[in-house]
Amino acid sequence: QVRLVESGGGLVQAGGSLRLSCAASGNTFTFKRIGWYRQGTGKQRELVATISTSEPTNYAESVKGRFTISGDSAKNTVYLQMNSLKPEDTAVYYCNAEWVIGTTGWSSWGPGTQVTVSS
Repeated sequence: QVRLVESGGGLVQAGGSLRLSCAASGNTFTFKRIGWYRQGTGKQRELVATISTSEPTNYAESVKGRFTISGDSAKNTVYLQMNSLKPEDTAVYYCNAEWVIGTTGWSSWGPGTQVTVSS
């Protein structure tokens, strides 16, 4: 089995910072891409940032300059550093991973972690 678990969410005041982690475990494989997504209450899920082995890091326009995605392959973990948080950043944040085993592609989601930013 492959498992993704997010952590690091919480309640912060506007202007504060949080660092989210996405830890992967299970059978040995190599991730092709990992993305952070978020979904606010009553809103569509949206892409926040991605990191991959073949493309530069990518960010939603709303978080550029404030969020940074990075990875530690030795720990099978990807991070999302979030600075200068705004109330509109409030959402459940999800980690998504894509990988290939042989010629078959796979995708998995974590259960999410809540981020709440107060005014």
